[in-house]
Amino acid sequence: MELPKAYEPKQVEDKIYKLWEESGFFSPAEALAKAGNPNKNKTFTILLPPPNITGSLHMGHALNATIQDILIRKKRMEGFSALWLPGTDHAGIATQAKVEKELKKEGLSRFDLGREKFLERVWEWKEKYGNIILDQLKKMGASCDWSRTRFTLDKEYAKAVETAFLHYHKKGWIYKGKRVVNWCPRCATSLSDLELEYQEEKTHLWYIRYHVAPLGGATSCSTKWSNQIIVATTRPETMLGDTAVAVNPKDERYKNLVGKKVILPIVGREIPIIADKDIDSKFGTGAVKVTPAHDLTDYEIGLRHNLEVIQVINEKGRMSENSPLPYRGLKTIEAREKIIEELTKLNLIEKIEDYTHQVPKCYRCNSTVELIPSEQWFLKMQELAKIAIEAVKSGKVKFVPKKWEKIYFDWLKNVRDWCISRQLWWGHKIPIDGVEDVLDTWFSSALWPFAGLSKSDLGKFYPTDVLSTARDIINLWVGRMIFSGMEFMGKEPFSTILIHPTVLTKEGQRMSKSLGTGIDPIVLIDKYGADATRFGIAYQLMGGQDIKFSEDNIMMGRKFCNKLWNASRFVLLALGADKPMLAPSADKLAKIKIIKQLNQTIKSVNKDINNYQFGKAAHTLYDFFWHDFCDIYIEEFKNQPTSKPANQKTLLYVLLTSLKLLHPFIPFITEEIYQTLPVKNKKEFLMIEVWPQ
Repeated sequence: MELPKAYEPKQVEDKIYKLWEESGFFSPAEALAKAGNPNKNKTFTILLPPPNITGSLHMGHALNATIQDILIRKKRMEGFSALWLPGTDHAGIATQAKVEKELKKEGLSRFDLGREKFLERVWEWKEKYGNIILDQLKKMGASCDWSRTRFTLDKEYAKAVETAFLHYHKKGWIYKGKRVVNWCPRCATSLSDLELEYQEEKTHLWYIRYHVAPLGGATSCSTKWSNQIIVATTRPETMLGDTAVAVNPKDERYKNLVGKKVILPIVGREIPIIADKDIDSKFGTGAVKVTPAHDLTDYEIGLRHNLEVIQVINEKGRMSENSPLPYRGLKTIEAREKIIEELTKLNLIEKIEDYTHQVPKCYRCNSTVELIPSEQWFLKMQELAKIAIEAVKSGKVKFVPKKWEKIYFDWLKNVRDWCISRQLWWGHKIPIDGVEDVLDTWFSSALWPFAGLSKSDLGKFYPTDVLSTARDIINLWVGRMIFSGMEFMGKEPFSTILIHPTVLTKEGQRMSKSLGTGIDPIVLIDKYGADATRFGIAYQLMGGQDIKFSEDNIMMGRKFCNKLWNASRFVLLALGADKPMLAPSADKLAKIKIIKQLNQTIKSVNKDINNYQFGKAAHTLYDFFWHDFCDIYIEEFKNQPTSKPANQKTLLYVLLTSLKLLHPFIPFITEEIYQTLPVKNKKEFLMIEVWPQ
């Protein structure tokens, strides 16, 4: 059988993927039944980090899918019972926002529909759009076992989530309380610390005079500090809720003022001057206003000093009824302007400095997040954090690269109780009678390594092996999966956490669809083919460094595929297709130079993939095939008697082995070529061939 003159990905990839799916070989049992490989009693499991049902493929997904598919295809060919479990996440806030946006076009809100009808609309949306990203992963060549696809709101999954909540509740680790939480006025829900994205904004640092109350006296202080204390703040609008001014206990400037009181400007209320270890003496004047209702650090200070909590910003992000009359109902920025104006009139502004700070934004709608007191459900983290820390410290779970352990440990050692309730309609309803809130999406996705597996699969495929994911969710997801696996299954959910690089723009900036700097992998696949896209991505995975993406590498991948195709056409013509050959064994060809080079390539590629050095493996394969095989051996072959059986067998062996080694990287083209090889006793598909050792 001859190959067409030119390789056309569009004529091959969809056809090949359909054949793979129909074969059933993405299923571990089906693959093993036909492969007959030596490791069939060993399992290897990867969990696809479940993408949101609102999502579409971006370069981070494409990179991670390539990594995972390389690992799973190699293990499948090595004869492991290899499972790559796919699924999607219901994505509470993101999905609800998406459907509400659709309703807005109809002039409706979710409240117009009511909870039941609104949820019907969300399910309709999910059925229509919820699997788009999975279809896009198929375009990438992802060999997941789609028959096992799970959704985090599936009936069995929901049961696991309810069981987990009740388990924690029974232990006394889940409680309800009014505490200061991150609040998104746009989404009208609480958020955890990890669901915030910070944006740099230019603002000012206002230095405001707070007069010491007349009875306080400060005779032993210097004249400058005798009747006033100056505080610096970036948020003057919250001063209406101040209940103290705080200084560091080691700050000698204020030693004799601690315990006295100041008069809160505009409001006229007396509040104490306190000393607390959390105050940074180098910030501003070293004296800061304490507003326990609207700052997490201030809230903790307030608990330690028994301060009153006065909420002056409400759930809509406006000044509350606890504010003085002129400010009630104003947006915070409007209130800020009026307060500065009033303080200026009262001659209470000492000075104003330009200042740049990080402003918390909702990770879904990009609205500025407010900190407000709210009645919420919390999960105690003290014991769970210890479990998660020990799993990594003991070496039972390891980070690759190891440097990412620090982020993990830093978060767990300073972790606050987890606010697990959300004021949404879409999600896992909190399983306590009368509660309308739903659980944080991350609460349910923390159970993914075991709740994603069926009961029959749990005994065989848990714990899993490698988790490949982005560094952004080490704390949001990875840490929570570890303590959840330990708490509910008694075992770590995976042994290796592979933190893949971030794909940046050519200039080194983060990719952003909204800024027009994002790159759509589907566009690249359309232009160059999935194999070229995969190889171009893998080729850049060098040493854990972030990738400054260049389309040049995808073009290189396409040229490499063309080289492979043309070389294979030559081999097929040289062999002739009349009589299929029996592929020779390596030992019979061992003395030939190209075979020695091939054996060295096999060793190197095995070592590099096993050590997650995918870029090095790709470079090795590229260099061997293009230079050693094509540029040298094939050119020498052309000058030899082509009918000589030994030469033909060498040619066939090198091509066949190269196809096997390249298959995890470029599966479509290697499978297409494999189907045409004149080899006796071939497998049905290259994907279940025996991996070279």
